[in-house]
Amino acid sequence: MPSGKVRFFDEEKGFGFISGEDGQQVYLHASVIPDDATVTTGTRVEYSVADGRRGPQALSVRVLDAPRASRRNRKPADDMAVIVEDLVKLLDGIGGRLKGGQYPERQQSRQVAALLRRVADDFDA
Repeated sequence: MPSGKVRFFDEEKGFGFISGEDGQQVYLHASVIPDDATVTTGTRVEYSVADGRRGPQALSVRVLDAPRASRRNRKPADDMAVIVEDLVKLLDGIGGRLKGGQYPERQQSRQVAALLRRVADDFDA
C-alpha cells in the first residue's frame, strides 16, 4: 500500500489531497477516512488507490501519524474558556435528545466529533 502525507484537507467540504511518496497527488474524500481518525495537513497516511472520475482517488485510508499542534498555535486561555462553555451547552442539548431516545443526525454527529477533536488537540498540545 502506498503512503504519503495529507497536503490539504477541508473538513467542511469533506475532501482534500494526499501527496504520495512517489510524488503522485491523490484525491482524498472524507468518506474513506475511518470514523475514529482525524486528518489535517501533514498527517501521514497509508492508502490504496483507485481510478476516479478525475484521476487517482484514495481508498482504505489508515492514519499512520498525525502531527501535533504546537503550543504556539494554541488559543489563549480566555478564548478556550468561551469555546468550552459553548461546547458544554451544545453537548447538553445533544444529551437531552439522547435521553429522549434520539441520536443526532449523521452530519451533526460528525461536526460535533470534529469539534471535540479540535478542542482536545488544543488541550493536548
